[in-house]
Amino acid sequence: MEELNQPPSQNASKSTATADLESNSRNKNNVVNAQNPWKLLTSINKQQGLTFAAAFLGWTLDAFDFFTVVLSVPYIAKEFRTEPSVITGSITITLCLRPLGAAIFGLLADRYGRRYPLMADIILYSVMELASGFAPNFLVFFILRAIFGIAMGGEWGLGTALAMEVLPPETRGLFSGILQQGYAVGFLLASILYYAVIENIGWRAMFWIGSFPALLVVLIRFFVPESPVWKAHRNARKSGGKTFLSSTKLALKHHWKKFIYCVLLMSCFSFMSHGTQDLYPTFLKTQLGFTTAQVTILTVVANIGAIIGGSICGYLSQLFGRRKTIFTSVVLAACFMPLYILPKNFGLLIVGAFAEYFCVQGALGIVPAHLNELSPPEFRGTFPGLTYQLGTLVASSSAQVEAKLGEIFKKNGTYNYGLVIVVLSIIVMTLLALLTILGKENKDANFIEQVEIVEQITVNDKSKEKETEQDEKVAVTIKDI
Repeated sequence: MEELNQPPSQNASKSTATADLESNSRNKNNVVNAQNPWKLLTSINKQQGLTFAAAFLGWTLDAFDFFTVVLSVPYIAKEFRTEPSVITGSITITLCLRPLGAAIFGLLADRYGRRYPLMADIILYSVMELASGFAPNFLVFFILRAIFGIAMGGEWGLGTALAMEVLPPETRGLFSGILQQGYAVGFLLASILYYAVIENIGWRAMFWIGSFPALLVVLIRFFVPESPVWKAHRNARKSGGKTFLSSTKLALKHHWKKFIYCVLLMSCFSFMSHGTQDLYPTFLKTQLGFTTAQVTILTVVANIGAIIGGSICGYLSQLFGRRKTIFTSVVLAACFMPLYILPKNFGLLIVGAFAEYFCVQGALGIVPAHLNELSPPEFRGTFPGLTYQLGTLVASSSAQVEAKLGEIFKKNGTYNYGLVIVVLSIIVMTLLALLTILGKENKDANFIEQVEIVEQITVNDKSKEKETEQDEKVAVTIKDI
């Protein structure tokens, strides 16, 4: 499959009829492959598989580190002698600073390649996770989580750009769904660690343990090749005489509407995800009075649903399109919200949690492919990650807002987190469904061909500029005569 990542042939002697036949043949093969998930999984070569594994592990361990805070909120609040809503402020600052990380590491990735900025990013968030476990007070803890937020913001954009650029177009849907579920796998691992550690050793041990696995990903990065699409862009800039800064300015000038749309889209995605999940363990423990074991079982089952949902919906998006699959998943997620929150019966809540995470993460599983395909070609290291994280910024206070409102609207003297989660989540899901239908998609875009098109447009623009300059000179000469 390596030839899928190489520039298309420029052999001018090939006839139009032959090219059309080859194009039709490729399209038929793509349809066959899209209908067979196993063929898609086994169609990638070793380098593509290793690149995807590295991106998946990076996002998994990043999410794992993030959810150590989400799961430990009541215990951290108790030690620092404050309310859970104050501790959730550290979640808010982590989410708020993710766009800064996406911008910093994204611009570095667009200029210097994907691999090395990604390795630096992983080292940074590993160190911050370890240090969080030694925080002597809430202020230090807050600052460390803020720096962690910068690192967390950089990882997603770089990892998804590298993976989507290396993988063949017809495999993006399925692998996008699997890649995004690194988030759910991270939550699942954090939940298991929570059950094993939190009552026996304490919340600090979760951060100490959580810091070390991420360092192993750095070793994997050394065996991952650089993105062929980034190399093509670098060569195109050199041959076209363009600087990185000029390319970035052009991308912003021509694609600002798309940028705003994607930020709005990801704002709704982020609120849906964080609004349904971040405060859920606190709701189960505080409002429903569930034990640590019950909370762990629910989160494990829910995240298994997320992993299955993301993979299936990502695959289905390859068949039915990105927008249709997202819309369907979001509508179903809204329908399952009452079953996710209202039952007091543990068995019913398990069913509701599985279904809700299946749909929410099913929709999110399509995002890596969808954003990278919508991205301006010369800005792909920055655009997907920055729009994703700006959306996260808009929704960054979701857990804190829900916690505050839950503390205001009490039920039988207990904080009513459940009602707030249901109402706010359904409102956001409605907005997300509307934005999805009104938007566009660029499924199966050939990233290498996009580079060549951008290069050709640049050449044409330069030719027009030269012609304009020559015409102005001629006009001046005639005037002088």
